[in-house]
Amino acid sequence: MTFQFNFTIENNLENELTPVGHGVLALDSSKESSVSESKKDRDKKCSTEQFDLPQDHVLEHKPVGNTAPSQDTENSLSAANSSSNLEPCEKHPCVRVAKEHAMPEDFKKVLENKVIERLPGLPHVNVSVVKTVLLRENCPGENIVSQSCSSHSDLITGVYEGGLKIWECTFDLLAYCKKAQVKFAGKKVLDLGCGAGLLGISAFKGGAKEIHFQDYNSTVIDEVTLPNVVANSTLEEEGNDVSEPDVKRCRKSKVAQELCKCRFFSGEWSEFCKLVLSSEEFFEKYDLILTSETIYNPDYYGSLHQTFLRLLHKNGRVLLASKAHYFGVGGGIHLFQKFVEERNVFETRTLEIIEEGLKRHLIEMTFK
Repeated sequence: MTFQFNFTIENNLENELTPVGHGVLALDSSKESSVSESKKDRDKKCSTEQFDLPQDHVLEHKPVGNTAPSQDTENSLSAANSSSNLEPCEKHPCVRVAKEHAMPEDFKKVLENKVIERLPGLPHVNVSVVKTVLLRENCPGENIVSQSCSSHSDLITGVYEGGLKIWECTFDLLAYCKKAQVKFAGKKVLDLGCGAGLLGISAFKGGAKEIHFQDYNSTVIDEVTLPNVVANSTLEEEGNDVSEPDVKRCRKSKVAQELCKCRFFSGEWSEFCKLVLSSEEFFEKYDLILTSETIYNPDYYGSLHQTFLRLLHKNGRVLLASKAHYFGVGGGIHLFQKFVEERNVFETRTLEIIEEGLKRHLIEMTFK
């Protein structure tokens, strides 16, 4: 199958190309067009538009509460084990119920109609192709691509939470994990707000014993996250062209065994907590939680804090990547650290500050 894309840059948009990393350039529009388009024109534009890595948007958007956990960590952990002790969440027009996505038996089917980018780093599906296919096939379900195009927005509250993009801070955290030689072997890892799932895939390749991927939108999990995990499991097995059936069966069995380490979830954070905590008689908490660009709005800090409280092992840690400040919504790393400090459950430590472009921070969170 061959895909051809036509790119159009409107004259009335102030565009600039910003280097992101790995040789990728992101097209960033500083203001919307004042010229109205017909629905037909917008649909045509959306089907051919290249979506890339803007620096001034965010990935996740969650309903939250703001009740502070107990100051005593052990009491907080004990209370967190009861579903009746969830922080009350603000009423949300569309709280997406969490669900688990099963791993398909036919791995090749997962990669149908997918174009795999084999640039340096982790192989991943070309999201622009995914969006184009979803638009053309008019797939039932969330319909997040057409709604995102129609609204000219990467974030539609309660509908689409930005998971079809790979955000800049994800690359920052990937680079840090490699440079700091973060140990994944034998650990249970959660990629929270995973989108493309690159952080969790890094843990998968690093020998983690179990990896969970969570994103708000089920379309993101099915069309991007799951294919990315499968691609990183199978591509290494395709290096040698071996025709013997026994060898092929052995390789397929090996891939299936490796993928059994991975579980995939969609839905809002508090619903995700309920699902995983009730899915097993004894839920083993996460040794490591990886999350990128999930603290853009201070209204949602309570939900994120409560998720860490309920799901992180008492000796575990969170690695979080964020921009210093998210213009327009008011969130940022310093405000989040203040929020955490006031609740006196976690301590935070700055791991790295990236000054290039928009200022970005990597922090670690551990229980006090």
